[in-house]
Amino acid sequence: MTITNVRPEQAASLLGPEMRADLIAFVREDYWPELTDDLGERGVDQMIAFLAVAGATEEKMAPSLRVDQFWHAFMLHTASYAAFCDNLGTGFIHHVPDRNSHNPAEGRKMLARTRDIIEAAGFKIDADFWPAEGKVDCTQSYAGCTDSPVTKGK
Repeated sequence: MTITNVRPEQAASLLGPEMRADLIAFVREDYWPELTDDLGERGVDQMIAFLAVAGATEEKMAPSLRVDQFWHAFMLHTASYAAFCDNLGTGFIHHVPDRNSHNPAEGRKMLARTRDIIEAAGFKIDADFWPAEGKVDCTQSYAGCTDSPVTKGK
């Protein structure tokens, strides 16, 4: 199983300071008004870790709500997002919501697997972005909002 095509320090360097600042501002404005710059930087890093691993593994993965907010903001910057995916060497990483699988228990299991896969790839998990078992809602509004290996690169 391929875990990731790039090392964590390489992946983090794929987004410049201007794009990072724009993503933080976007998430703050649209989702999370009390987001600090420090927490925003950490959120960008967690999104990068998720995407770097999700794009390179055949495992089904799901972002936490907070990571998903940064991913949504990034996808709206289509040219930058596509270039980022290309620079990861993964091909375009599609966001594939699954509105029919809302199951909090399964969602928590999926998040735990996602955290484990990201950590196994050498990325650090920030607990403020990945809820622990049973402590908060497992994912966004749908437990099945995932990256799908079937649609990568298409």
